[in-house]
Amino acid sequence: MTQGKDLAEQVLGLITRALLISTLLLPLASCKVKPRPAPPPPTVTVIHPVEKSVSDDLHLTGNTQAVNTVQLRARVAGYLEKIFFQDGQFVKKDELLFLIQQDTYQDNLRQAEAAIVLQKAQLAYASAQFVRYTELLARKAAAQSDVDNWRYQRDAAQANLASAEANRDLAKLNLTYTEVRAPFDGRIDRRLVDPGNLVGSSDATVLATINQTNPLYAYFTISESDLGRLLGEGHFTPGRTYTQKWPVFMGTLNEEGYPHEGLIDFASISLTPTTGTLQMRGVFSNPDGKMMAGTYARLRVPVREMKALLVPQQALGVDQRGPYVLVTNGQNVVERRDIKMGSLVEHMRIIEGGLTREDWVVVRGLQKAFPGRPVTPEKLSVLPPPQLDTRAPEAPL
Repeated sequence: MTQGKDLAEQVLGLITRALLISTLLLPLASCKVKPRPAPPPPTVTVIHPVEKSVSDDLHLTGNTQAVNTVQLRARVAGYLEKIFFQDGQFVKKDELLFLIQQDTYQDNLRQAEAAIVLQKAQLAYASAQFVRYTELLARKAAAQSDVDNWRYQRDAAQANLASAEANRDLAKLNLTYTEVRAPFDGRIDRRLVDPGNLVGSSDATVLATINQTNPLYAYFTISESDLGRLLGEGHFTPGRTYTQKWPVFMGTLNEEGYPHEGLIDFASISLTPTTGTLQMRGVFSNPDGKMMAGTYARLRVPVREMKALLVPQQALGVDQRGPYVLVTNGQNVVERRDIKMGSLVEHMRIIEGGLTREDWVVVRGLQKAFPGRPVTPEKLSVLPPPQLDTRAPEAPL
């Protein structure tokens, strides 16, 4: 009896708890769950492509070379006495660089000058004798052989005087060769012979090398296809480089852009058969000597001026399909546009195909723009500074 009563109380307790839980959950079940609002489309910055006149250029590579390179040699034999420069310094034209022993050549000059004095005296005496015997012959007081002899003596003295003067000039020339001077303004290399050494005894000893680097040459080669563009679109004539004044711009390895402007002053007369290229040369002013001969050079040769569309470099993307940009359509949905890229103009890239002037190109917020998804475009009429967003666009999923 007692067990039955306990069981009934347990069942009643379970029913009571069940009713209580149902009562508590009923208000919650009657409440409706409200859906979360969708986030707004991401904001991106867009601009129209810029249309302006640009130069259609060829970008080439080459090497610089000195306008003149001379090996300074000892043209007379003697001991090297003095050196008047520091290795590698800039020197001026006619500046004294080396001095070879002069004593022997000074004595040779004095000897030649003394020989001239002697020959002048002999010529004067023979001339006077010839005149005297000519007068005596007229008075039948001298023989014809005497007149002929003094004529010979006079002519021989004249010849000896001319020979002595030539020897004097040669002695002067050899004396000047003892002073080795700079043939032009330039930079001299290290000396190859030290003072005290005998030079010029068996051959013309090389003393040093000097380069003229102002102006400076830049040699480069152009392919046959690029040459065709230059001849056709640019109306360049290789045989008229001196009259056409065709510009060329150069930059060295450690420089940005092409800060040096020069002129094309030479084009080879034929293409190299093995490579199909033509050698050309630009000449550049180099007054401070900062550009050295033999360095790598980047060159830009303008072909023609043209109207072109440009977009900032940071707006471009490249994947397996090639270069592209992201644009927004009339419904503010992102689209991919495959493009044909041209050359770089400062921080902007020429677009040769795939875009129109009316397109809105995404230039900021590229990481939030994906083809087929809506965005909130912020339209700008002025180009944004390139340094604010230089990240490349992510490839669309």
